[in-house]
Amino acid sequence: MNDLIYFEKYYDVFREISRIVHASIEVEEVLELVVWKSAEMLGAEGACVRIINMKTLESEHFTAYGLDDEHLAKEPVSGHAFFKEFHRRKEISIIKDISASPHVKNVKYLKQRGIQTIIDIPLILREDIIGIIRLYFNKPMALSKKEMNFIGAVSETCSCAIDKARILEEQRTQYDQLALQTEKLSALGRMAAGIAHEINNPLAGILLFSSNMLKKTPQEGPIKEGLEIIIHETQRCKAIIQDLLEFSRDKDPRKMPASVNELIEKSLSILNNEFRLHHIDIDKDLSGDLPDIPMDANLMQQVLVNLLINAIEAVHENGTIRIRSDMTPDRKHEKIEITDTGRGIPKEHLGRIFDPFFSTKKSGTGLGLAVSYGIVQKHNGHIHVSSEPEKGTRFTVEIPLS
Repeated sequence: MNDLIYFEKYYDVFREISRIVHASIEVEEVLELVVWKSAEMLGAEGACVRIINMKTLESEHFTAYGLDDEHLAKEPVSGHAFFKEFHRRKEISIIKDISASPHVKNVKYLKQRGIQTIIDIPLILREDIIGIIRLYFNKPMALSKKEMNFIGAVSETCSCAIDKARILEEQRTQYDQLALQTEKLSALGRMAAGIAHEINNPLAGILLFSSNMLKKTPQEGPIKEGLEIIIHETQRCKAIIQDLLEFSRDKDPRKMPASVNELIEKSLSILNNEFRLHHIDIDKDLSGDLPDIPMDANLMQQVLVNLLINAIEAVHENGTIRIRSDMTPDRKHEKIEITDTGRGIPKEHLGRIFDPFFSTKKSGTGLGLAVSYGIVQKHNGHIHVSSEPEKGTRFTVEIPLS
C-alpha cells in the first residue's frame, strides 16, 4: 500500500478519535469511545481498556468492545507482576502465542472466538501508566515502527482525555458536596437565627431580675457570688447570640466616606484599658497620605475591634501589637495590618479560622472572624492572615478606594 494513502487513512482515524474523546466529559463514555475507535482503527475483533490505580495496582474502570464483557473482565490484566513489568518497559507488547502467555487466562473462550494475537498498549500520562488497552485479533499480527509510533500517539491522546474526564468527575463530585454543605449551612443559619431570637427575650429577663437581686443582696456571702456568676454567664450568652444574629443577618453596609486612620484611633481608644491591664505595647505606623474611602464606619470598626481583641488574647501579657495603615502597591486599596507577638496559629487551623463556629479558644464562639470576613467581603475587600507558631500572627484588611 502507498505510504501516503496508508497514513492519510490513519490520520483521519486519529483526528476522529481526538475529536470524539475530547468532546466527552464522562469517564465511562470516554473509555467506550477509546476501545471502539482503537479496535476499528486496527481491525481488531474486540478490545478492552482498564484504568489502574498505580498505588494499589488495582483496576478502577473496565470497558470492553466487540467481545463479551463477562469473559474479558475475567482476565487479570491488572495483575501486580504484569503491571510492574509493563510500567518498567512502557512500550507496546504483542502476545503471539496466547496459550503460552501467563497474562492471558481466558484462553479457551478466546480460541473459540478465533483469537490468535493480543496487543497490549500502555496508556501513559506524564511518564506514568494509568491503564492499558488490550486488542484481540483473529490473525497473526506484526506492527511496523511507524504503526507503533502512530498507536503511541493515539494512546497519549486517549490518556489525556481520560485524565480530563476523571478530573471533571472529581470536580463535579466536590461541587455537589459543596452545594449540599452550603444548603445545610444555610438552613442551619436560618434555624439558628430563629432560635437566637427566641432565647434572647428570656435571657434579658434573667439578666434584669438577677441584677436587681444583686443590688439587694449583702455584700458578703455565697448568694452575691452566685448572682455574679449568673449575670456574667447570662451576659456571655447574650454576646454569643448577638454574634450569631449579626452573622445570619444579610444586610448591605451603609457606605459613607470615612477615614481609615480615624477608625483605627477610635478602635484603639475603646480597648485602651485592655492594653493597659495586659501590659501590651501598641506600635502605630499610620500613613498620613490616605484619602477617605466609602465604607460603613460602624461595621468596619467592629472588624478592627474584633481583630484587636483576638490579638490581645493571643499575646495575653507583656507583648506588642503593631498596627499599620498604608496603600497597597497597586494603589487601588487601603490596607490595615494588625500584627501581634502572640502564640500564633497552627498551620492546620489557618485554612479554617474564618469558618463559622470554628474556634481554637475554649470559650470562643467561632463567629467573630466569620462575621468580620463577611463585613469585609460586603465592602468588596479582602482579609488575609499569616502566622507562625510562637512568633505571632498578622491580619491584613484591604478596602477598595471606590
